[in-house]
Amino acid sequence: MTKINIYCLFDRYENFCGVYSSLKAIHRDALKLCNKGTKPVYIRENSELKKPCVTSLRNIFKGRTNVYVEYVSDGGSIKILKTNLVE
Repeated sequence: MTKINIYCLFDRYENFCGVYSSLKAIHRDALKLCNKGTKPVYIRENSELKKPCVTSLRNIFKGRTNVYVEYVSDGGSIKILKTNLVE
């Protein structure tokens, strides 16, 4: 049985934007979609704001499934869901 991690991207209106298997690709697209205001983008996890980088995103998701992480700025927000596909 093979487990495949997938990451789903949702915009601020909960519209589905895409599915990814790469953390680098979803991080890049999340920053691009969220960076619409004048303030910097941050990662919000459990009401804690962190600098957006692939390493911190990977550490948040490490060993967990069905977890949401939100990228926020003054111009928008993006949600990323980590889940598994089981073959």
